[in-house]
Amino acid sequence: MSSGRDGDLGGPTEKCGVVGASLAGRDAARPLYYSLYALQHRGQESAGIVTHDGFQQHDHVSMGLVGDAFAEEDIDDLKGSAGIGHVRYPTAGSVDKSCAQPFTVSFKSGSLALSHNGNLVNSEEIRDELAGKGHAFTSDGDTEVIAHDLARNLLEEDLVRAVKRTMNRIHGSYSLAIMHDETVLGVRDPEGNRPLVIGKVDDGYVVASESAAIDTIDGELVRDVRPGELVVLQPNGEGYDTYQLVEPEGTAHCFFEHVYFARPDSIIDDNLVYEVRRELGRKLWEESGIESDVVMPVPDSGRAFASGYAEAAQEDGSGVEFAEGLMKNRYVGRTFIMPTQDERERAVRLKLNPIKSTVEGRTVTIIDDSIVRGTTSTQLIQLLKDCGAEEVHMRIGAPPIVAPCYMGINMATREELIASDKSVEEIRETIAADSLAYLSKEAIADALSVSQTDLCLGCVTGSYPYDIDDEETDRDVKRPVIEGASD
Repeated sequence: MSSGRDGDLGGPTEKCGVVGASLAGRDAARPLYYSLYALQHRGQESAGIVTHDGFQQHDHVSMGLVGDAFAEEDIDDLKGSAGIGHVRYPTAGSVDKSCAQPFTVSFKSGSLALSHNGNLVNSEEIRDELAGKGHAFTSDGDTEVIAHDLARNLLEEDLVRAVKRTMNRIHGSYSLAIMHDETVLGVRDPEGNRPLVIGKVDDGYVVASESAAIDTIDGELVRDVRPGELVVLQPNGEGYDTYQLVEPEGTAHCFFEHVYFARPDSIIDDNLVYEVRRELGRKLWEESGIESDVVMPVPDSGRAFASGYAEAAQEDGSGVEFAEGLMKNRYVGRTFIMPTQDERERAVRLKLNPIKSTVEGRTVTIIDDSIVRGTTSTQLIQLLKDCGAEEVHMRIGAPPIVAPCYMGINMATREELIASDKSVEEIRETIAADSLAYLSKEAIADALSVSQTDLCLGCVTGSYPYDIDDEETDRDVKRPVIEGASD
């Protein structure tokens, strides 16, 4: 949830962010650095850049935020007009530098660097097979598995065929920025689960997780990378070539990108995220609007929902007023230490403080993007009632999260998800709201102008677009058979 974006407050954490650039006549490191800043919301555990100067590879990878991970001299040392970058939250693998990215491999066919956003379902099977053939692994992450598999294929195939062979073996969600020597590639999985876009700058081309990264370096969005497509940036920024390596039967775009993860100023799959969230807010009013004195967002991602909700309410003749009734303290970071239960309960008050004049003596509707464990929502509602709210109604801009994500979101387990074993009314009672309503899956699909079958809705249905052990699938899909993998 938006107030729970920090792991300490119990919400899901983002996946990762990737970027790659091929430029003419200047080093790529600084544009990559700025792009990673624009993608910082996608990962705050580690940051890294790898460049190639035509002769050798240069890399700098460190734990922490982008601004802490790089000093001026680090950027200056990253020579070369081609490079890739990465910001990371741990999804598969440990929280340490061994799993920080980009991941690099040197082998007899050259150098390879790889940044991965997503999560593989069958990485252990491929790891077992490659280990049996003598590959030595230095981390427990799935990105290294992709890098080793691609390196092996590059010994036998040209670049495009090697990528296709790897794509036919890996199963799961992935958007990749890859650099083979000085050639930069972008790859999106056949279901298009993770976002990836192509951008143009004055002296070259860029691939990135979100268009906001391209905006930051004064670039222009060209288009989304298509599901199953390989994009090869030509050296010296001269252009790009594309190869449709896998023809998808359907897509499985992550709806949660639009609800929560992506920056509102990003365009993903031809949709401006801000406008999608406003439309979701309008649909929330249509489906479950309730008369109250004021509607206010839980910052930050609830803001566009609340704006659309209030606008639709006013068009219907409702007197509901939109107000910013919760102020966010942006200096309470993810690592804020809360060793006791009392201090953990104080976390919401440290991060969000109500404006008393907006709340006192009034009926309030608050809008958030999700409820995960319910802890933050409970504390927030109590906070508003302590501040004098007569009623607190809660509206959620997504369906109930009933199942974990296997596609790269660091989300709670089924046992921790409040909606996994409680009805909406039971959740309402638990969080002590005067009323509670969620948005429907149909509204999500309508707002994105796609069929539900072209979305990944696994976390709200419990059925997934990939073949995952002990889980239901929502389509006819089987993972590749990997020879030599242990049972």
